[in-house]
Amino acid sequence: MVTTLYGIRNCDTMKKARTWLDGRGIAYRFHDYKVDDIDRASLSAWCAALGWESILNKAGTTFRKLPDADKQDLDAGKAIALMLANPSMIKRPILDHEGALTAGFRPEAYERLFGN
Repeated sequence: MVTTLYGIRNCDTMKKARTWLDGRGIAYRFHDYKVDDIDRASLSAWCAALGWESILNKAGTTFRKLPDADKQDLDAGKAIALMLANPSMIKRPILDHEGALTAGFRPEAYERLFGN
């Protein structure tokens, strides 16, 4: 099964994740939200598996610049709509390794996932 790393190429956290994977010789496919977009089905599945709160990047500039009305009364549906309209609001990276998903980069989580 293919390992896929989802995110944005120039993100510092993405660079750390790619460096970690490359340094261990782990093959993966990179999916850039800004180039390849993201589909509702994938985003909905991630939110169902990890919780939309884990997938929506509230700390980023894109979210912080939203009008207050867009930030209020968030639920899964509203969060997914915001992320589809603004893929920069999706937490980075999302890693799908043989169906196991992780959001964000933490070396210890990757070590558990890959058995290294």
